[in-house]
Amino acid sequence: MSNQEAASASNFIRQIIERDLAEGKNDGKVATRFPPEPNGYLHLGHAKSICLNFGIAQDFNGTCNLRFDDTNPEKESQEYIDAIMEDVRWLGFEWNRLCYASDYFERLYAFAEDLIRAGKAYVCDLNAEQMREYRGTLTEPGRNSPYRDRSVAENLDLFRRMRAGEFESGSRVLRAKIDMASPNINLRDPTLYRIRKGASHHQTGEAWAIYPMYDYTHALSDALEGITHSLCTLEFEDHRPLYDWCVENVDVPARPYQYEFARLNLEFTVLSKRKLTELVNEGHVEGWDDPRMPTIAGIRRRGFPPEAIREFCARIGVTKSDGLVEIAMLENCVRESLDTNAPRAMAVLRPLKVVITNYPDDRIEDITAANHPKDASMGSRTVPFTRELYIDREDFVEVAPNKKWKRLTLGGEVRLRNAYVIRCDEAVKGADGRIEELRCSYDPATLGANPEGRKVKGVIHWVSASHGVPAEIRLYDRLFNVPNPGAAKDRDWRQDLNPESLVVLQGMVEPSLARAAAGARFQFEREGYFCVDTRDSARERPVFNRTITLRDTWAKIAGKGD
Repeated sequence: MSNQEAASASNFIRQIIERDLAEGKNDGKVATRFPPEPNGYLHLGHAKSICLNFGIAQDFNGTCNLRFDDTNPEKESQEYIDAIMEDVRWLGFEWNRLCYASDYFERLYAFAEDLIRAGKAYVCDLNAEQMREYRGTLTEPGRNSPYRDRSVAENLDLFRRMRAGEFESGSRVLRAKIDMASPNINLRDPTLYRIRKGASHHQTGEAWAIYPMYDYTHALSDALEGITHSLCTLEFEDHRPLYDWCVENVDVPARPYQYEFARLNLEFTVLSKRKLTELVNEGHVEGWDDPRMPTIAGIRRRGFPPEAIREFCARIGVTKSDGLVEIAMLENCVRESLDTNAPRAMAVLRPLKVVITNYPDDRIEDITAANHPKDASMGSRTVPFTRELYIDREDFVEVAPNKKWKRLTLGGEVRLRNAYVIRCDEAVKGADGRIEELRCSYDPATLGANPEGRKVKGVIHWVSASHGVPAEIRLYDRLFNVPNPGAAKDRDWRQDLNPESLVVLQGMVEPSLARAAAGARFQFEREGYFCVDTRDSARERPVFNRTITLRDTWAKIAGKGD
């Protein structure tokens, strides 16, 4: 059984659906929806919901709508709508219907008038502060609004005048008439409509001066679309009685049911839209698609494959209890996918020049290199080998620090990947004592063969100095230094930001990489997985983002790994 199959088998929501189908509920149909508010960019927590809702629809031959809950015009925009649609498709899903809550504004308004006629809703003139005072507390019941007993005629008149734009924003609301003494505060005459006079809506323009509240809109939109299983995160559990009240007290064509699951909480990041907005607005990151951000736009630009995100969502499963997911699980999914699918290439991140003194000056040799050591179908490429090369500065020390050192030393030998064995004869230093160049010699008999009479243990990568392409290398790492940012008492979560979350290097890459398409992913041999940046990269000056290291370097720092 695969990880995804195991997760599906233990998914309590799938078990509910299987039972409903066995009992013949909903005429044997399964209909879900993914209902984001278009007021920001989606993040990994939304990816979990996307995979759940669309995955269930696929597995049970059902439908899944993409619905924008667009009832807050001041904070919503077409930019976010476009980004959300791109994110859903990038994850590998397609919706059955594209819907907007604003599609139903006329019907929602008509339902509100029906509630007024039935004596179940009223126009209230209390301001926000007075409403909080009347609402009561968790231990004390609320008090009825002095406007609660208005007549049906007066309420209808006032509500229609609210729609017509006669009253100022904040002066009146429409409230459900339920129970001010309910132990569930959400049922203490919740607001159904508020005035937003003069607000321009991305779909309806300025046609409306009033807008329905989320709880009211969400429930009735589900009902109008024939949603059978409305899947929400646990923070909506206390709102479920209001959800049920809405669909039970108006004449809707279907009766949906709400089920709650635990949201995603992930180590070394934050998944709060408020905090992510602050990261952007305060300049801690370079935008919503910054590769350090846990937004879907950010992880896409960083090079995370969509199949790795789907696998991650399958592995974490769906539960009814919150917990903190280890980021190593996400990183392992990314590594596994890239190890299988990313072609190999050579890049020198911290160039140190090597001159092979006994190699002909004018010779250019094409070295054949496999694009993937485990997948011959990926083919091979040729890499130019010349007298002057670059290796990584970290692959050389004058004297080996210990017996485990397998890279180049003064007087020592090492094999250049796919090419020859070289020996370092001299380290040329500048006036400041820094090594500027290595002068080496090569053994021409060692191309594809081991040297006779001696064992060379180390293998390092390289790039031709004359053919290599200068590139900007962005080493991205975890955005925070601690697993649970801000958890420490009396400590601002921003203090846990990792100052080394981005290190920029000027490196050299093999010439084939200059032709790589934006977003293309590679394993830079011995360095990690990288992708071509989709915003800043150009053929004359490519930019590569580190997606992830080859191994969990954080575990090594913490003493948890090798």
